[in-house]
Amino acid sequence: MIRPILAAIAAVALATPLLAAPPIAGRWLTADGGAVVAIGDCGGALCGRIAKVIKGPPTGPWVDARNPDPKLKNRPLVGLAILTGMTASGDGWKGSIYDPKTGKTYRAVVARDGANLKVQGCIAIFCQTMTWTRAG
Repeated sequence: MIRPILAAIAAVALATPLLAAPPIAGRWLTADGGAVVAIGDCGGALCGRIAKVIKGPPTGPWVDARNPDPKLKNRPLVGLAILTGMTASGDGWKGSIYDPKTGKTYRAVVARDGANLKVQGCIAIFCQTMTWTRAG
């Protein structure tokens, strides 16, 4: 009697698609139009690197000048990982986001919103959400 019940439960479990976060890999234009971020696999988690700077600093080289670590202030913005440790969580992705304009890192939640990405950076309970669009 128990075996048919277990077989039925297993059949339902296999037939039910797993709830998974929609994919976010690809190239995305940031909300301010200042950069294109390429999101892809980084060894078991997703990360997003600046692939192209569109609106760089008004003067000087395009480097991570606001980074609090003096050793990192001269690293180029192109190739810089700004989304790190992104792992699937429910219908979105959780990890960290680095803002090179301020040199600060925030807790991040990224989720698909139709053809766009909702990118949210948070400190404690305070969050700011931006919409990134697919880059061509």
